[in-house]
Amino acid sequence: MVSLSTAAQNTLPPIGSWREHLPYGSTIDVTASQNRVYAATPYSLFSVDFATKEVERRSKISGLSEVGISTIKFDIPTNKLFIGYTNSNIDVLTTDGIRNIPDLKRENITGDKSIYHFYPDGERCYVSTGLGVIVLNTTRYEIRETWLIGASGGYVKTNMFTRDDSHFYAATEEGLKRVPVNAGNPADFRAWQNLSGSAGLARTAAKGVVNLGGRVVVQQNDSLFVESGGAWVLFFANGWPIVSINESEGKLMVCQLTASGQAQVVVLNGDGTIASVLQQPGVIAFPRKAIVRGNDYWVADQFTALSHWMGTTVEQYRLHSPEDIATGQLLVQDNTFYAAAGSINESWNYLYNRSGVFQFREGTWTNYNGFRYPQLANLLDFITVAVDPRDQTLWAGSYGGGLLHVKSDNTFEIFKENSLIGPTIGDPTSYRVSGLAFDTDNNLWVSNYGAAQYLHLRKADGTWRSFTAPFSLPANEVGALLVDDANQVWMVAPKGGGLLVLNHNGTLDNPADDRWKYFRGGAGNGNLPSSDVLSIAKDQSGYIWVGTADGVGVIQCATEALTTPCEAVLPIAEQGGFANYLFKGEEVRSIAVDGADRKWIATRNGVWLVNRDGDKVLAHFNETNSPLFSNDVRSIAIDGASGEVYFGTARGIISFRGTATEPEVNNEQLLIYPNPVPPGFSGTIAIRGLAANSFVKITELNGRLVYQTKALGGQAVWNGRDYTGKQIASGIYLVLVTDESRQEHAAGKIVFISR
Repeated sequence: MVSLSTAAQNTLPPIGSWREHLPYGSTIDVTASQNRVYAATPYSLFSVDFATKEVERRSKISGLSEVGISTIKFDIPTNKLFIGYTNSNIDVLTTDGIRNIPDLKRENITGDKSIYHFYPDGERCYVSTGLGVIVLNTTRYEIRETWLIGASGGYVKTNMFTRDDSHFYAATEEGLKRVPVNAGNPADFRAWQNLSGSAGLARTAAKGVVNLGGRVVVQQNDSLFVESGGAWVLFFANGWPIVSINESEGKLMVCQLTASGQAQVVVLNGDGTIASVLQQPGVIAFPRKAIVRGNDYWVADQFTALSHWMGTTVEQYRLHSPEDIATGQLLVQDNTFYAAAGSINESWNYLYNRSGVFQFREGTWTNYNGFRYPQLANLLDFITVAVDPRDQTLWAGSYGGGLLHVKSDNTFEIFKENSLIGPTIGDPTSYRVSGLAFDTDNNLWVSNYGAAQYLHLRKADGTWRSFTAPFSLPANEVGALLVDDANQVWMVAPKGGGLLVLNHNGTLDNPADDRWKYFRGGAGNGNLPSSDVLSIAKDQSGYIWVGTADGVGVIQCATEALTTPCEAVLPIAEQGGFANYLFKGEEVRSIAVDGADRKWIATRNGVWLVNRDGDKVLAHFNETNSPLFSNDVRSIAIDGASGEVYFGTARGIISFRGTATEPEVNNEQLLIYPNPVPPGFSGTIAIRGLAANSFVKITELNGRLVYQTKALGGQAVWNGRDYTGKQIASGIYLVLVTDESRQEHAAGKIVFISR
């Protein structure tokens, strides 16, 4: 077997551009053109060139309309790829680009509009859906007809569709149905004959139907039948459950999986004899679809991606990617991105997510979970991560399995009974780690949801301490942690519990001098917008931004919170001519602070960018106006060095190259990109490595000012136009930089090349 773990993840995008970080380890469908094979994942698709083996990814960023593919089919005669989505949208990939057919998605229909199969046939394509059969006009890219062929003209889930010279066939949940090709009105359910229940077919659902060399083969349960002399006779059955059937180049590909995990693909000739059986552990684990091209086989597998079978040689195409979406905490530290894939529901119950934790460094993904490492098999629902500032090793909290430490040699330490981390009251086998944070002394703070003692400290020397607040928390429910500029520990109490802060007075072993404060909703109680706290973040001024189920509060007196009266301030922002409390009525799930001290806000309605004070909305990204995969955004993290902002959505991880980076101490590391600026360039030019609040001037060689701006954190951006908005001419220009004190200076040159 040859494993072709394809090249590293696509490179850092230009400023203002997006890149995807979707899972490519699971494929659900496969089809092929004359020169490429296409594999669909549940989120996107990729293709492999037969000759060069070059791999190309396609997602919403590169023009697809959606995230969430259900089926694909390439039609060689018309050179078109049909793509169906779980939300009933349809794309057609042509030589001229992607054409979208949103008609079915837009229909206000209560019912299953999911797309299960395409059958292209000239200028028509017959689409099997949960409603019935949709007929597409493939030249006008629109729905031509809708055939509701269920009993009495109702909806019926249609699994597959085919035809022979005389009839159309539909494999439905009511059985195998057919109608004459020359029927006057195939949209009339009464024109359709249900063949199930007679002539050898059981009165049960038909899961698939194909035309195999002019003979119609239908799947019922785990047996295949073929029509012969007016009767349906057994064509194939071997006692194994059938996942799918697919006709490909005159052969029938039968994907099978047993309850005990045995998997195979049986290749049948047109007469029902077996041409080949594809079996290999680690390559075929859950085959979803298979095709033939020449003498080769291609198999889409739910667990092992795409495999290419060439006689005794097998190639596997496993693209570098995370193994799943990530709805837990995101973190960037030391040029490395981390994502906790685990999940909890709104009641803070675990969901048995086994996907683990993902690490993205220098274009390569590393996945830590029980599938890769058997030692982690019992650690589910990772929801929080932290990185040790001493050695950059990863710590991750499992909501039920305790605390994981991934050491520098890729070995593991697991902390449960061997530490102060305790079991959940009422669930003694569950050790729920719900929040992690390192302080400035390299001590690791740990939230232990539902335990008798719910806040722990693993000191830098490896010893443990526990802390208990003098407040009553329902069921000891605690979540995310944050350490502020005074080394105080802030702890979210979810489900309406508010926000706690601990000042341990620098004496970790002496609880007698510990001081606590409790912030909740309402004036006099902390003045949070709501006691239902969902997120916290610290900005460059040391303020604590608190995201709640009803907007944002800012604790500007954070470092003095326990020595002076201290309540949250509620920012008022103007948008669309109206002013209101910042994100009033919105669930603020995550807050991240970029290099310019601006705040990125995750909500159920997309991502927002607000200025440093929170009184102005600068941008809003959602599914409609951007490639964002889902409006349901759970978490945000920012790479301060590059300005890349990562979003964990309900449908996958995506990132955006922002305009702000973390400032440098001085202006000695000046970097201009791109430089030289190529002909026709219309993107954003970045001037990086700046001190905070630097001023940047662009001048001609004779000193005439062309443009000036101020840095966003450690980066200034320029669109290549002068102060009048005119594109500048080719030539050499000076870049002159001073900091806000006018003391630090730097200079560089930038070259523009004309067409």
